[in-house]
Amino acid sequence: MFLIITSLTPAALVNPGSLTDFSNPFRNYTLLLSDERFVGSLWVQAKLSLYTVTMQVLIGTSMALLVHAGQGRWQSLRHLFVIPMVLPPIVVAVIWKLIYTPDISPIYRAAKAIGIVLPSLTTHVDFALWAIVIADTWEWAPFTFLMVLAALQTLPSEYVEAARMDGADTIAVFWHIVLPYIAPVLLVCTLFRVIDSIKAFPLIFLLTGGGPGSVTEVTNYYAYLVAFNFGELGYSSAITVVLLSLTVLISWAAMRASRTSQPIE
Repeated sequence: MFLIITSLTPAALVNPGSLTDFSNPFRNYTLLLSDERFVGSLWVQAKLSLYTVTMQVLIGTSMALLVHAGQGRWQSLRHLFVIPMVLPPIVVAVIWKLIYTPDISPIYRAAKAIGIVLPSLTTHVDFALWAIVIADTWEWAPFTFLMVLAALQTLPSEYVEAARMDGADTIAVFWHIVLPYIAPVLLVCTLFRVIDSIKAFPLIFLLTGGGPGSVTEVTNYYAYLVAFNFGELGYSSAITVVLLSLTVLISWAAMRASRTSQPIE
């Protein structure tokens, strides 16, 4: 509630009295419409969410299918797959900070050993966003892995056996039996990962600082800069309220999907 109230004021750190100025309550929201940096941050957030969620769902699903098909050969490794997900986000950010640091990174040393010169991924305009995508995918692909693996383990074997008896190959079994069965889980995973992709703040803060330029400046990071670098608390609150509203809409869609989506019988 305080956030919403503050968004209706021109509150600024340099002017404490502005916190109670409600003479123009929609000023901040009007400014947002013409704020190219805010619009740009939404576009960056959309790209980040699209890339990370797509990769997480694809990689997580592939890992789950591999473990499920391998049974005993891969089951013992499933605990290793979930390690990134249980690490604190700031620890993940520090790990990838070390990986992306040219002077100490084993990736850069290996590339140099075979004659490849890699650019600084976190400061290059073409690679900075992908550096965040890779780190976030490493951290959260295990979420999809766990969800899909749990769904696969409840798949009745009779479905697969009947399809095999009818002459279906592995691809046909996956396309017509396995995929429809896990589709509701994939939908829920996708929606929840879209919601959570908005919280990639630690990675961006530590790895790129929103740069180079504004290439990795997502909306919540822009709100942080507006509040603590520029001192515009009211405007930052308005940005956060808009972002929160979008998150609530996506959350509502996720809950609707989880209630209505049922596996095939």
